[in-house]
Amino acid sequence: EDIGIFVRDIVPKSWEKQYRLLLKFQQREGHSNVPGRHTEDGIWLGSWLYRQRVLKKKGKLDESFEKILEDTGVLWDVNSEQWENNYRFLFKF
Repeated sequence: EDIGIFVRDIVPKSWEKQYRLLLKFQQREGHSNVPGRHTEDGIWLGSWLYRQRVLKKKGKLDESFEKILEDTGVLWDVNSEQWENNYRFLFKF
């Protein structure tokens, strides 16, 4: 899938390659919460996404990359999101 001229203009090819793999994963799985040890086409996609989260937490992830990932459905604090989901599930009973 073409991810657009905008993305190609601002990201290095290596980042774009990982991002394309993230899109592939998201389209297949219906979410962007890649497990840490997951590989996609032989690439450690889970590790790459973990590094993006660490960079964001340290304030070192470029804002344009952050926006692109958020638009793809990336959750920055997976544990917090999981806790919230479990809490909501608990109240259904």
